[in-house]
Amino acid sequence: MGRDVLGRYEFGESGIVLRRAVADDVPALAALFGADPVSAARGDSGEGDLTDYEQAFEAVDADPRHLLVVATEGDGGPVVGTLQLSALPGLARRGAWRGQIEAVHVAASQRGRGVGAWMIGWAVDESRRRGCELVQLTSAVERTDAHRFYERLGFTASHVGFKRAL
Repeated sequence: MGRDVLGRYEFGESGIVLRRAVADDVPALAALFGADPVSAARGDSGEGDLTDYEQAFEAVDADPRHLLVVATEGDGGPVVGTLQLSALPGLARRGAWRGQIEAVHVAASQRGRGVGAWMIGWAVDESRRRGCELVQLTSAVERTDAHRFYERLGFTASHVGFKRAL
């Protein structure tokens, strides 16, 4: 695999390539978020000024505990998926590190093809490689299809999450 390629999912003619996101991916990521009704309702339109996305990308990319990845159609094809993986230290569970999976998005054109399951599997394996003892994620309450998806992948809805906008 090439230096930037983290994994390959072989199916169809070109397959899917997972790689570290680069700054040039920001417009495609914003569009991917904007195409999702739940994200769009929270302000991710995917259009207009991308300065906020660009600044956030720089902060994530600069911190080695965080990894933003993109899934592309083949080598150099369009972005069709993304997730952020963060390794979080903590004192609970005798100092266990946690892998936190955030902002999982798969383009509608790729859903039902195993791409999301493959991406999550990769994130679980990468969390383990980074020394994490558990992996966790949150999913918006209205995403009932996503909840069934995560449960099929072995995740348990063990906690109730709370958020507060600031």
